[in-house]
Amino acid sequence: MPLVRIDVPEGMGADVRRAIGDTVYEAMRATLNVPENDRFQVITEHSRSDLIIDPDYLGIERSEAAILIQVTLSIGRTVEIKKAFYKAVADGVHERAGLRREDVFINLVEVRPEDWSFGNGVAQYVS
Repeated sequence: MPLVRIDVPEGMGADVRRAIGDTVYEAMRATLNVPENDRFQVITEHSRSDLIIDPDYLGIERSEAAILIQVTLSIGRTVEIKKAFYKAVADGVHERAGLRREDVFINLVEVRPEDWSFGNGVAQYVS
């Protein structure tokens, strides 16, 4: 059910973008209980002037390689599950794509089951 938007600075290679997308999907499967094949992602490159990320908000020193990850998902995960997801993504992106953990910004947007249609003009999650 999640819809993932990943915004990266211009110049990240296709292999790095794919590694980020794979990591997010695998973390969702491992921590958020997302079903297999429930993968809907938009990965977009932006020029430096169009991707504005504060370099030191909350005392976290971000580089010009910082990325934004936004996941829209159905409401209902605990704080502990969300924290496990954040850690799995930051650690995985660090290990697989070589990005610093400080450069991984994540935002979750929770919606209700009736806020989804996966095709055919039907709200599949409601009866």
